Amino acid sequence: MACKRGALIVLEGVDRAGKTTQCNKLVQSLQQSGRAVEMMRFPDRTTIIGQLINAYLEKKSDLEDHTVHLLFSANRWELVPLIKKKLEQGTTLVVDRYAFSGVAFTSAKPGFSLDWCKKPDVGLPKPDLVMFLQLSPAEAALRGQFGEERYETSAFQRAVQQKFEHLMKDLSVNWQVIDASQSVEDVHKQIAYHSLNAINTAQNLPLGELWKAP
Repeated sequence: MACKRGALIVLEGVDRAGKTTQCNKLVQSLQQSGRAVEMMRFPDRTTIIGQLINAYLEKKSDLEDHTVHLLFSANRWELVPLIKKKLEQGTTLVVDRYAFSGVAFTSAKPGFSLDWCKKPDVGLPKPDLVMFLQLSPAEAALRGQFGEERYETSAFQRAVQQKFEHLMKDLSVNWQVIDASQSVEDVHKQIAYHSLNAINTAQNLPLGELWKAP
């Protein structure tokens, strides 16, 4: 009997919405229920491309905006073989940020269209579920460490939020919006509920390709 594949579950949101906390909690609770699950995060700062991105985000280097966008995309592509392998082996992947962040952040800069920003990521493994942690930029700015990295300004985060809202209109992607201003526990309960549904559904479906025309 063929191994039932794992689900590709992505958490997105503006900076400081609590994605990493919630990814960790979800992985823990799925492991406790006996499921094979691993966490990934983008950018993956451990690869050679990831190290270039890390230096840029920490303001240690400057890169041209198109270059940065393509590096973020390349960082996702370099992990595609691993993503596919894990999913095929039946492991569910909980991913902290994915292509949607790449598109939302770059298209929030002047002179970038959503269309151009999406192109490098067309054909990536398509998530079975994308949960958007909705938090107002004003609330995000009150959370710890806000402002340490390059994109953490309230005005920029507001522009990013608008781009995410645009991306969420795409009905080919399974979006769920979660109110991230609730308690950590309440947010987790909703995330766990949607994730279990996605895992059960994904088992019997082939892995899709992101933003590919039907």
